[in-house]
Amino acid sequence: MSPALRRIAAAAALSLSLVALPSLGQQAGDAAAGATKSATCTACHGLNGNSANPEWPSIAGQNAAYSREQIAAIRAGKRPNVLMQPIVQTLTDQDIADLAAHFAQQTPTGLEADPSYWKAGQKLYRGGDTARGIPACMACHGPVGRGNPAAGYPAVQAQYAVYTVKQLENYANDARYAKDANGKTQSSPNALMMNLIASRLSAEDRRNLASYMQGMR
Repeated sequence: MSPALRRIAAAAALSLSLVALPSLGQQAGDAAAGATKSATCTACHGLNGNSANPEWPSIAGQNAAYSREQIAAIRAGKRPNVLMQPIVQTLTDQDIADLAAHFAQQTPTGLEADPSYWKAGQKLYRGGDTARGIPACMACHGPVGRGNPAAGYPAVQAQYAVYTVKQLENYANDARYAKDANGKTQSSPNALMMNLIASRLSAEDRRNLASYMQGMR
């Protein structure tokens, strides 16, 4: 293993040790209650969490732990989102937990990968690129893109390529999360690890990976 990959592996192990611990005082989500609160969400994210707009993410089947983290980050202003922040600002911790539980139970609608790009994306997703210090995406996101809830790694299957490319660009440019008064990025260890990995991807890599993940079942 190259020194670069060893550093990334160490960061992954550290993030796992940090985020796999139970959070004290964190409410259990009620999926049934979440369903009754989801009308506003479906206006953008689609019925049952399957978005009809490629610029807005599908959230069906996303693990609840990741959804909770992201909604809370947007609510706190740590992940800037001018559309989402006013909507989530009024949500309580229990609302967030309920919504996350609801959408985690929904089934992602299958999308098709671009036949021109998905094979190159599959190769990078499954095997990485040791020479460039890029680990296999499946090491964290799983062989079929369902993520790892215990470690806080999100599902990436059946996600619009347009949205995925934009998020990878934001990670690469350290633009996905806001910075505090001292210039420190306000994100989790997992996100900091993604900043490093995404910065090593070319525009073609991002396109290829996003196409492959869009078609994952």
